[in-house]
Amino acid sequence: MTFPAAALASSCTASVDAAPTLAPIGILGGMGPLATLDFMHKVLAATPARRDQDHLPLLVSSIPQIPDRTAAFLGEGESPLPALAASGRRLADAGARLLVMPCNTAHLWFEPLRAAVGLPMLHLVDAALDEARRLTPPDAPIGLLATRATLESGLYVARAGTGVRWELPDAHALAAWVMPGIQAVKAGELDRGRELLGRAAHALAQRGARTLVLGCTEIPLVLDAGTAGLPVIDATAALARATVAWALAQRRLAA
Repeated sequence: MTFPAAALASSCTASVDAAPTLAPIGILGGMGPLATLDFMHKVLAATPARRDQDHLPLLVSSIPQIPDRTAAFLGEGESPLPALAASGRRLADAGARLLVMPCNTAHLWFEPLRAAVGLPMLHLVDAALDEARRLTPPDAPIGLLATRATLESGLYVARAGTGVRWELPDAHALAAWVMPGIQAVKAGELDRGRELLGRAAHALAQRGARTLVLGCTEIPLVLDAGTAGLPVIDATAALARATVAWALAQRRLAA
């Protein structure tokens, strides 16, 4: 078979201009599936790319059957750690050199998961907190919408340390708006989820929150600054940006 000279020239040019090979990034997803797709979209949006080859190589393990993280934390279900570790090892075996996990509550098992898989991981909560500190005026309260497990475990509050003022949903808001709203998004009832989570966001704004961390990866699917009524920190987008920053740093080292 012969090829046109123009095609051969184009092929040679692409080879010469190819960006340094990037280490594959493993996405430990499925919690839930729509949130995983949202994370991938935000990685693409955060990547400075002019052609296919400039984008990050992603390996995705989206396993929705990972046991429920909130139920496990409350002692009402099995631990997700074995399933998380199995998914992580699958990604490592496929060649991933970094793991990211677009699920806030699953980060309650971050340390044992990282030890079990043996790969570096980026912490979603750290990425969100970095952006929250930059975007929130000094000494102003930060609101947080998240699952019951994320809130009751103190995942964000403990990781932020002292010096951060939080506004958290009260028991009524959590039971009537936040958890039903998250469940509605998981069920594909996006309008219902937006209505319920919007009520919770406005309640925190009325109590003085100046910014709002969307600390469950279902929440940014239906809330933004316009619907929440105050500036938001999208934890999914924060992790996406941190992932791209890690990959570009690796590219510079390889150049």
